[in-house]
Amino acid sequence: MDASDIQLVAQAISGDDDAFAQLVLRYQGVIKSYLYRLTACREDAEDLAQEVWIRVFTQLGRAEERSSVRTWLFATATQVAMEHDRARARWPVEAQDKAKALADADPEILDLLHQTHWESPHARYEMREHIDFCFTCIMKTLPLDAHIAFMLCEIYDCTDAEAAEVLGRSVEAVKGVLDQARTTMKRIFEQRCRLINQQGLCHQCPELNGLFNPYQAEPQELAKLELVRAAQHPTPQDLLVLRTALVRSIDPLNAAGTNLHEVLMQVVRQASGSE
Repeated sequence: MDASDIQLVAQAISGDDDAFAQLVLRYQGVIKSYLYRLTACREDAEDLAQEVWIRVFTQLGRAEERSSVRTWLFATATQVAMEHDRARARWPVEAQDKAKALADADPEILDLLHQTHWESPHARYEMREHIDFCFTCIMKTLPLDAHIAFMLCEIYDCTDAEAAEVLGRSVEAVKGVLDQARTTMKRIFEQRCRLINQQGLCHQCPELNGLFNPYQAEPQELAKLELVRAAQHPTPQDLLVLRTALVRSIDPLNAAGTNLHEVLMQVVRQASGSE
């Protein structure tokens, strides 16, 4: 266990409210982003995070049962999320296509997107952030346990053993789930993403760049992405590694395009029947 985490928990157990506040401050960002990537809803992530900290506070003595305080927090967040309908809901692979069709058919959606883009300081369009958005959508197509294991190990730097502890499964079972999740993610991106495959079905990135970033030429925007440069001689595994590295570098709740993506995600949720 991290000694400073243990000390904060021990002080909180003894009644030190400041120690508990420090623990919350240390982990609230990562817990909220984790919950957002499970639910694909900012409001739900905020509400569920509050429930996580209530449970943590009332169960401080159980931290010692876990291999680390961080693992315990992820386990608590996972349990809270798994009790929530939005986290359990699985999306079809074509969820974003359905969202585009819905937006094309409803002028009010496009008006809301434009209004959010122009009025919010956190609604700038950037391709790298949209790749993170797509990653969240694609992860929602995985079975829930695979979604959780994949996030923990690929985005939040947990070991297989820590993910097994969070999920209450054996390490071998988690390894099997992870292998399947990685294979599925590679296959979906290879088939859908036009950034790396000219035959890809999805071309949202250049479309949205043209809509919200008309003065930034698509080739110039694409040139910024190591993902695209690497796609000259890619392997699906290399591209998945690059995508996960990009996703790890972005806080989906505090990025330049956070508010724009929340509107887009609302449309995806509606098109997927989970709104």
